Formats: sequence, structure tokens, C-alpha cells
Amino acid sequence: MLVKKKKGVLQELYLIEIIKGLFITLKNLFFAKKVTIQYPEERRNYSDRFRGMHYIKATNGVENCTACMLCPTVCPAECIHIEAGERDDKEKYPVKFEIDLLRCCFCGMCEEACPKDAIKLSNIYEMSTTHREVYEKSFLLEQRGGK
Repeated sequence: MLVKKKKGVLQELYLIEIIKGLFITLKNLFFAKKVTIQYPEERRNYSDRFRGMHYIKATNGVENCTACMLCPTVCPAECIHIEAGERDDKEKYPVKFEIDLLRCCFCGMCEEACPKDAIKLSNIYEMSTTHREVYEKSFLLEQRGGK
């Protein structure tokens, strides 16, 4: 047998629940800590593990990359394109090194796969543009925001 409990007028109209909800909203509006960051003036602090803009590490003006093709092979987004060349001392180097940022998912697998620690992900997070960006070797060689 099903017993139905008789509800009052306030319970029928959910007035008590609405008042409780409004009280919580007003309490958070006036007394809670503000979490909004005023972006251009205030900068967010990310952890050291943050993966941002790519760069190629260079030693004495020469990139560490030996064009081993591990980073384009391991990249799940297939956004890294390398053309290899050979120096006078028979060492391989990247003639062309491009990263398509629109395809990149910033997973860091290219950084992990590199045996020479040539490709790195910096902590720079401001990468918005009005057009499609394909970073070339000359741009990637600039040392900025290293970890």
C-alpha cells in the first residue's frame, strides 16, 4: 500500500528551496573569495609541468636536433614535419623543421621521445593569432621561456 504524504503550500511551490538557493548565491556573491583574474594586468601562475610553446634547444648556436625523425613519428597529431640534411662532418641536421600549432595537442610526446633533448615545450601560453601558424626552424631556435 502506497501512502502519500500531504504537502504544504510552501512545499508545493518550492519556496523554501528557492530561498535556500538565493541565500547561497548571495552569500557567494558578497562574501566568497573572488577568483577572476584581470588578464592583461594579472598573469596566471602555471606549474612547472605546463606545456606551452615549442622551441629547439641550441648549444653554441647549433641546434641539438639530429633529424632522427622520432618526434614526427611519435606525434599523435602529426603536426611536426622535418626534412633532413647532412653537414660537412657527416652529421645529420634538420634543413626544414616545422610545427603546425593548429594541429598540435601539446601532449609532450615529442619532448619525451627526443634522444638529444632538442625539442622542448616552454611555459609560454600566449599563442593566439588571427591566422594559421606554422612555426619554422628559425622561429623555433629563438630561446624563450625555457624551463
